[in-house]
Amino acid sequence: MKVVWMVIAGVCVVAAAIALWRHQLNAAFVIATIGVMAWFLRYRSDLKHSLAENGAPLTDAAEADSSDEDS
Repeated sequence: MKVVWMVIAGVCVVAAAIALWRHQLNAAFVIATIGVMAWFLRYRSDLKHSLAENGAPLTDAAEADSSDEDS
C-alpha cells in the first residue's frame, strides 16, 4: 500500500506543476493538497508497519482518550 500512496503523491506533484505552469492556481492548490495527503498516508502506513515490527501496541485515538479520562 505504501507504493500506491507514493505513486499517487508523485502523480499529484507532476499534475500540480502542470496546473501551475498553465496558471490554474486553484487546481494546482487542490492537486498539491491531495498529493500531500497521499504522502502523509504513506508515512502513516510506514510508521504503523515499523511500530508493529517493534512490538509496540497499536491503539486508536479514542481508546487512548478514554484511558486518559479514567486515570
